[in-house]
Amino acid sequence: MTFWQALILGIVEGITEFLPVSSTGHLTIAERLLGLSVDDPGVTAFTAVIQVGAIAASIIYFRADILRLAGAWFRGLANAEARRENDYRMAWLVIIGSIPIGVVGLLARHLITGPFRSLWVVVGGLVVWSFVMVLAERVGRQDRGEETLSLTDTLVVGLVQCLAFVPGVSRSGATISAGLFQGLDRVSATRLSFFLAIPALTAAGVFEAVTSAGAISTSVGWGPTIVATAVSLVVALATIAWLLRLVARFPITVFVGYRLLLAGVVAVLLLTGVVPAR
Repeated sequence: MTFWQALILGIVEGITEFLPVSSTGHLTIAERLLGLSVDDPGVTAFTAVIQVGAIAASIIYFRADILRLAGAWFRGLANAEARRENDYRMAWLVIIGSIPIGVVGLLARHLITGPFRSLWVVVGGLVVWSFVMVLAERVGRQDRGEETLSLTDTLVVGLVQCLAFVPGVSRSGATISAGLFQGLDRVSATRLSFFLAIPALTAAGVFEAVTSAGAISTSVGWGPTIVATAVSLVVALATIAWLLRLVARFPITVFVGYRLLLAGVVAVLLLTGVVPAR
């Protein structure tokens, strides 16, 4: 991989990681258009590792919230009075809600790095989940704030987050939609989506970096990987701020048109043989 390819992929990751448009789907498309082999274990690992840059951006952006929740959690472990704090309860909800994607990620790793890397899967994910997003906006009551979060809410959102392993679905699109179905308002659902992403994607990126270090060194190179990760961090910082302002004013269905257009373009490229599915 060249450094200019890494720069492009870092920008794509930083822009799309938190938008409900599927970062994995976009990276798969971009990698294919750049002439990279999406079946290459090193490229697959690269795709997971550079997400750490975007997650680092979310940690920086939400650092005050994270420090507050972490402090409340540690206090609650040793103090019964501190366990009555809402932040202690919220910290546990984030931890519990992050468990499903970790378990599914380990059990379904062969699917994630194999059959799911097809561009036809990306097309299907983009189309199908677009309709789910429309339904979530229409039926979700959106009358509950973050302070009303329950264990059921985080388990439902955490389980739905596992669908993000299907390229095209979008992790943020899945979790925000699930939050809306649970009656959360868009801002609360989006913030929960960010909090659940931090442990899940950090663990995935570190796991790939450790287990696939050799593959990355051989086929991609750590230089381009580091560049793409750094670029994704910078770009994601701007994207997070923009997204939170957007969802406070507009429904997530503003992204549906783009998702369907992208799916249509990719489908045409596949049917005409311009790009291969894998």
